[in-house]
Amino acid sequence: MSVPRVPPLLLTGIAAILQAVGARRSAPTRASLAGAAALAAGSAWMLTGSVARFRQQDTTVNPVEVDRVSALVETGPYRLTRNPMYVGMAGLLLAHAVGRRSWTAGLPVVLYVGMIDRLQIPAEEQALRVAFGSDYDAYARRVPRWLDLRSLRRRSR
Repeated sequence: MSVPRVPPLLLTGIAAILQAVGARRSAPTRASLAGAAALAAGSAWMLTGSVARFRQQDTTVNPVEVDRVSALVETGPYRLTRNPMYVGMAGLLLAHAVGRRSWTAGLPVVLYVGMIDRLQIPAEEQALRVAFGSDYDAYARRVPRWLDLRSLRRRSR
């Protein structure tokens, strides 16, 4: 029996709405907005760069139809994380929480990452293993699911 998945963009929208409610009494400062802008810029690069790489490789961007994958993308943001689209969306949500200086706006980010990590990514990883076998396994050993110290080392090369 497979676990039903909520489309990631819908999860992102729900998290953003929860953030807006949770942060409605928090006021941004110049410093918090500057930090949020830097975080949002990096997150937007992750998100747009990953979509562009998928389009260049002519593979599906649709996270609901994971079995339609046709290419294993390992370049651009995919050198740093196996899931730059989700890192980008989570980063944009986090940027909003930082900008608003609201820890309650950070809670939906944690929920979003948890749901994506437990419900969406395993289905995608399984589809990639079926489609690409040992090539995907080697990629998964080299590149982290999210971001970690390996990401920083790969960035400096």
